[in-house]
Amino acid sequence: MSEINPEVLQVFGFWGSVLVLKLLAMVPLTARQRFRKNVFANDEDLRFAKGKVIYNDPDVERVRRSHLNDLENILPWFLVTYLWIGTGPSPWLAKILIRTFVLARVTHTVSYVILPQQPTRAISFFVGLGITAFQAIRTLLYYS
Repeated sequence: MSEINPEVLQVFGFWGSVLVLKLLAMVPLTARQRFRKNVFANDEDLRFAKGKVIYNDPDVERVRRSHLNDLENILPWFLVTYLWIGTGPSPWLAKILIRTFVLARVTHTVSYVILPQQPTRAISFFVGLGITAFQAIRTLLYYS
């Protein structure tokens, strides 16, 4: 295993933290939609707010699906990227791919929740997926 380049680790640490904050921001965004629409997921939630229990409000579900998509894509990226930067990739390539992945995920969220539009959402999804797949394949080949 190669030694991790400190400059690459710093970029990964910074941009990874941006992604964590983005993931955390989805929680109050979901709550905002629930309170705005007065729809909640559990009976006990009605003790603190007037409304009703609804499991399929389209606005709430849109934010929840975006959050779920983040979890399905960001968590694997974190794991594979950490392993990948241990393979000694070019610092230039590593920095570009890390930054691009994060910007793709932010763009995906914006085009999913805030300004819903295609093909921006699909393009940003596939950019992130492509980066994760590339890093996973390179890591697999390195460690095999």
